[in-house]
Amino acid sequence: MPTGSRLLCAVCLAIVGFVVSGLIIPLFPERTNFGNFTNINMALGALCGWIVMGPRTGHGVSSGITNGITGVAALVFWALFVQGCYEMVRLAMANRYKGPFEAIVAVFEIAIDYSLSIFTPTVLGALLVGAVLSGLAGEVAARRWR
Repeated sequence: MPTGSRLLCAVCLAIVGFVVSGLIIPLFPERTNFGNFTNINMALGALCGWIVMGPRTGHGVSSGITNGITGVAALVFWALFVQGCYEMVRLAMANRYKGPFEAIVAVFEIAIDYSLSIFTPTVLGALLVGAVLSGLAGEVAARRWR
């Protein structure tokens, strides 16, 4: 059921996805083609906000903060997985893998490589601040629009 808190959580996590994507892009080499990187992360943020955070609002401030952290953790997990799949498909089209099992394993290897590259203090700080603000915004929305 659509609620104001679900919508606000979706918007907040989409903004977190946008901001963090902007912080991640300079961490990679200049020649890296990001394509729809930011748009995909914003869409994943909106989905995580709607599905993960939205239904769990309305239980208080501390619950809201942990809800925000849970939503951002889900966003990071799904963003790493989706971006890993995207890179695996790109490499598979260049005949990089010998078989399907090697390609599936590569998704997780790529996601781990990406996670090691992006977990800098700046990105982690932005994720933490975004999580707290998103969780608190969801709680305010849940109280205001019951």
